[in-house]
Amino acid sequence: MTVVAFVKPEPGRLRIVLRAPLEAMRDTHFPERGLGYLDLAQAQPMARNAAQLWIAGFIAAYENGDALGEPNVIATRISLPSERAFGSYDTALGLALGPALPDTTDIPWQQAMLDVVLDYGITSPQSDFALRPQLARLGVQTTTVLRFIAPNGSERAYEYVGDPGLVRLDPRWYHAALQFVKLGVQHILSGIDHLLFVLCLVIPFRRLRPLVMIVTAFTVAHSITLVSSAMGVAPDALWFPPLIETLIAASIVYMALENIVGPRLQRRWLIAFGFGLVHGFGFSFALRQSLQFAGSHLAISLFTFNVGVEIGQLLALAVAVPLVSLAFKYAVAERVGVIILSALVAHTAWHWMLDRGTRLREYEFTWPAVDAALAASAMRAAMVLVVIAAAAWGMTELWRRMSLQAGASKPEAT
Repeated sequence: MTVVAFVKPEPGRLRIVLRAPLEAMRDTHFPERGLGYLDLAQAQPMARNAAQLWIAGFIAAYENGDALGEPNVIATRISLPSERAFGSYDTALGLALGPALPDTTDIPWQQAMLDVVLDYGITSPQSDFALRPQLARLGVQTTTVLRFIAPNGSERAYEYVGDPGLVRLDPRWYHAALQFVKLGVQHILSGIDHLLFVLCLVIPFRRLRPLVMIVTAFTVAHSITLVSSAMGVAPDALWFPPLIETLIAASIVYMALENIVGPRLQRRWLIAFGFGLVHGFGFSFALRQSLQFAGSHLAISLFTFNVGVEIGQLLALAVAVPLVSLAFKYAVAERVGVIILSALVAHTAWHWMLDRGTRLREYEFTWPAVDAALAASAMRAAMVLVVIAAAAWGMTELWRRMSLQAGASKPEAT
């Protein structure tokens, strides 16, 4: 099912003009005539009850954080799908408030659309408005295209699948910041592959100095590719996301195997930086669909999402490192424990890599056309490579200075 809706604050009211397929109004038996045509004479009066039951009661609206009351169903209209009035707010409203279809119109009920106008009472059109739509129940998969018309005439479009939770129609910067911090924390804590990679990174190095270096390298690297992908530098081909997912699984396998063979700190932060670039693209896939809810605060949202990811990583490490240390102290020798844990992780990631590689082979790679767009993409990619090189140089200098400080402190201790 696809639902199209416009939301516009006006003096004294927040108005929603919405179109949904009539067949989504389940449990309402619309009468038919002839060869399955909708009996409009009897169906039109039933449309208001269907709109109240399936739509009005499942869109909660908020003004400045306060819940508004139940909306008034101002108008309902059964429409033909060929009446393409929902290209703009004015034409959609004009059709929904206009005359009903003639009763003699032949339209199968499965093809009919239901147009609805809802009004919520408000105090000012300049307030901060938010919606919590719960229209996923209309179909097995419900896609909603929502457009907010601001009082100054600007328009902001949202598109989401299912129930998106609270949607702030014109978010302030602090709303966007809080939302994307939460999103970053949720993503890292629910992404088992990212957590396993971070765990493999730090299992052999649980002291503060190595942890700082390794986690910093991983953070800097994934931040670069996350921001680059969000700014449109990453390829938009269908094969790119499964390629990245396969590489993420391969990175976990590599890290686990290196733990078994015997890791070295100097190599570990370099590997963390390199694989962090890959994981950054993985983070961007989760972020891409959510950026539409950032409003005009793209930079703040990218930064706070990164902050949320780091908070999630630190929470995971704060739990995992002490537990691993206790296990190595009281249950099993450290070297044996590292091998056992790494072998279990490698086994899991190996199956992920094979499964994701199988999906990747289903896509056909095609070389891009050599044109101005490709040249512009190459320039953007070159700028990202410069940033990566600068970050790698900075990390190398940081490692050199930390090593010098560690070496200078040893003679003093003796």
